[in-house]
Amino acid sequence: MNKTMAETKEQPGAENPEKLLDLKLTEPKKWAAGIPAVYEAGKDVFEEAGFARGMKGLFHMNKKGGFDCSSCAWPDPDDDRSPIAEYCENGAKALAEEGTTKKLTAEFFAQNSVSDLAKLNDFEIGKKGRIAQPVYLPKGATHYQPISWDDAFKKIAEHLNALKSPNEAAFYTSGRSSNEASFMYQLFVREYGTNNLPDCSNMCHESSGVALGEVIGIGKGTVTLNDFYDTDVIIIMGQNPGTNHPRMLTALEKAKKNGAKIIAINPLREAGLMAFKNPQTVPGFFGKSTPLADLYLQVKINGDMALLKAIEKLLYEAELKEPGRVFDHAFIQRSTVFYNEFIAHLKQYHPEELAKQAGVPFSQVKEAVEMLAHKSRIIICWAMGITQHVNGVDTIKEIVNLTLLKGSIGKKGAGLCPVRGHSNVQGNRTMLIFDKPKKAQLDKLKEVFGFEPPREPGYDVVESIKAMHEGKLKVFFAMGGNFLSATPDTVYTAEAMRKTKLTVNVSTKLNRSHLVHGEESLILPTLSRSDKDVINGKPQFISCENSMGVVQTSQGVLDPVSTELLNETQIVCGLARATLGGRSVIDWDKFANTYDEIRDAIAKTIPGFEDYNQKVREPGGFYLPNAPREGRFETDANDSKAAFSITHLAEQKLADDEFIMTTIRSHDQFNTTIYGLEDRYRGIHNERRVIFMNEVDMLRVGFKKEEKVDLFNYHGGVERVARLFVVVPYDIPERNTATYYPETNVLVPIGSVAEKSNTPTSKLVIIKIRKHSLSNH
Repeated sequence: MNKTMAETKEQPGAENPEKLLDLKLTEPKKWAAGIPAVYEAGKDVFEEAGFARGMKGLFHMNKKGGFDCSSCAWPDPDDDRSPIAEYCENGAKALAEEGTTKKLTAEFFAQNSVSDLAKLNDFEIGKKGRIAQPVYLPKGATHYQPISWDDAFKKIAEHLNALKSPNEAAFYTSGRSSNEASFMYQLFVREYGTNNLPDCSNMCHESSGVALGEVIGIGKGTVTLNDFYDTDVIIIMGQNPGTNHPRMLTALEKAKKNGAKIIAINPLREAGLMAFKNPQTVPGFFGKSTPLADLYLQVKINGDMALLKAIEKLLYEAELKEPGRVFDHAFIQRSTVFYNEFIAHLKQYHPEELAKQAGVPFSQVKEAVEMLAHKSRIIICWAMGITQHVNGVDTIKEIVNLTLLKGSIGKKGAGLCPVRGHSNVQGNRTMLIFDKPKKAQLDKLKEVFGFEPPREPGYDVVESIKAMHEGKLKVFFAMGGNFLSATPDTVYTAEAMRKTKLTVNVSTKLNRSHLVHGEESLILPTLSRSDKDVINGKPQFISCENSMGVVQTSQGVLDPVSTELLNETQIVCGLARATLGGRSVIDWDKFANTYDEIRDAIAKTIPGFEDYNQKVREPGGFYLPNAPREGRFETDANDSKAAFSITHLAEQKLADDEFIMTTIRSHDQFNTTIYGLEDRYRGIHNERRVIFMNEVDMLRVGFKKEEKVDLFNYHGGVERVARLFVVVPYDIPERNTATYYPETNVLVPIGSVAEKSNTPTSKLVIIKIRKHSLSNH
C-alpha cells in the first residue's frame, strides 16, 4: 500500500486551496512584447514605488554606471545601450518588487502570526513589502519579534559553534548575490569548516556546467552578444525567451534583420518564439511584429535527444554525398577526439524512427537539416527545458556534438549559449560558491588567506534536503532566495526544514521560506540591487557576471526603505566575527568597510580577475577568459581537445492513465517571485492553478474545458498530491501536460534527479489526473 505524504499534513500554506479564483481564458498570443508590455511594466513600478522613485530606478537599470537588473542574466550590449529603456517588462516588475515603499516593521509581525501568513499564497505573501528590520522567531513562538543585528549574529554563532561538526550546517546561495558578497560568503563558510554550499545552480544549469566542463573544458557558454548579430542560424531549445529572458528578443530581432534563420524547439508554441513587437521602434510601437522562428519543431517533452540525433544522422548522410561540404573536418581533426567512435554509434540510428520518437514530422527534421547543412555560423541556446531531465547532461553533450560536427565553436557568430536564469548565478559559481570545489581552488584559498579549507565535498541542494530530513543538518542559512518554493517535493522539503534547530534567511521581502522554519528562525533584511549602498558616507558599487562572462559594476540609486538594512557583505562579516572570533585569520572589519578590498582579494585568488578594481571600472566592464571562445579546449582528460560523446536515448513508457508533466513559469513571474496572476501570452487570466492539456487527451479521458482536477505523482511508492487545478485545452503534444511552478513542485520527486548533475527533474514528472473530488483529500 502506498504511503501518502498528505495523509497527516497539507502542503505548506494555501497551496492546496478549497476554491479557485475567477479564471478567464482568451486565445493565446502569437507575438510578444509590444505596447501591452510597456503598460504592464510601468503600471507595476508606479503602483509600488511611485512615479518619481520608479522613473529614477528605471532610468538607471542596466545602464553603464547604473545597477544590474535583479532578474535574468541576459547581457547588456557592449557598446550602445537604449536611451529609452535598457530593460524588459519582467525587469521593470523586478524593480517594482524591490523598489516598493511598503515595508514590514515590528508592528506588522506583531499583528500577523506565522500561521496566518502561511495561509496566504505566494503572490499575496510577496506583495506585503520590504522587510525593514531583523526579526527572530523563538522556539515555540507564534510571531516574529524584533532583534538587534548584534543579537542576531550572536544567536547564529551560538548555534553554529554548538554543532558537533561544521558539516551539520548548510549555507545556501541564490543567484542574486553579488560577486563580492558571494566571495566573502564562501570564504567564511570554508574558514568555518565546511563545503556545504548548495546554490540555485544545482536546480537550474548544473547539468550545463557538468556537461560543458567535461567536453569543452569550461562550464560556461562560448558566445558573446555580438555573435548573435553575425550568425547564420540560431537554434533555441527548451527555452521561452518571451517570458524568461525578454531582452533576448531584441537580439533575435537584430539577428533576423542581419539575415539569420531561427529554429525553435519547444513542446509548447510560445509567443516569444513566434514574433516580437519591439516597442522601442516605430513599427513595433504601432503594432508591427518581426517574425522570429523560421521553423518551429514542436517536440514531445524530452524529445530533444532524439531530434538532435535525427538531425546529425541526416547531416552525416548529406556529408557522404558532398564530402567536406557539410562537416568541418579540419576543425574535427585539429580540435576534437572520439569522432570515429561517435560516427560508428550514430550509424545505428534511423532518422525516421528518431523523428517519430521526438514527436516531430520527418519533413520538418529534413527542413532543419537543409537550414544547417551548408552553414557553420550556428548558435545553440538552451535553458531549463533541457537541463531538468534525468538525461539532461547527455542531451547537452549531444548539443555539443552537433556544434563540433559543424565546427561551430571558437569562431565569430557561432557557439554554445546556456541562457542563465538569475542575474548573477554564473558569478556565484565563479566566486567559488560550489559544494565540490577543485583542489587547485582550495589550495589557492590556503595560499592567499592562510587557513586550511575543508577538502571533502559538501552537500548540494538535493543532498541538503535529504540531510535535513535525516537529522544530519541542524542549521540552514540561506543567502537570498525562497528555498522552499524553489525546491522539489515541497511536503518532503518542508518536513526537512522543520527538523532543523535554526533556519536563517537573508532577504529583501517576505516569502514562503520564512514561514516553514526550524525550531528557531531569523530573517535578516538586506539591500536590494537598486538600493543605494553607502558605507561610512561613501557610495559603493558591487559587480556581477552575466550569461556571457562579462563582469561589470552595479550601483543602486534608490534610498533604502529602512536605516536598519545591511548589505550582504556586512552581514557575512558580522556573522564571521561573531562565529569565528579570535580563531579567524581574516580581517573581517577591513572587508566589511569597502568592496575594493574584497575585489583585491578576489584578484589574488581567482584567475581572470587580475587588476579587478581597475578593469571593472571601465564602462561596460570586462570579459573573463574563455578558452573555447578562442578555439582552445582545456580538457586535461582529452589532450586539450573537445570531446565527442556517446549518448543514448531515454525511453519513457507511460501507463494508460499516466501523463508527462513539465513545470513552467507564467509570464507574470520570475523564478518563485509571483508578480501577478496574468499569463496573457498563453491566454490565462486571474488564476495560476491550471493544467495545459492536448484536446485529444481530454476527449480520451473524458475531461471538459475548465474541468476541476487533482494531480498525483507516485514516484518511489509515495503519493504526492496537488489539488484543485483547472484543465485548459492547449497546443501541446499528446500525453504531455504543463503546469506552473511553484504550485506543482509538490509533485516533483526528491528522488528523481539528472544523472551526474543531481538536478531535480522538474521538466518531466509522471502524473495521474483525476476529477477533483473531496474524496481525493
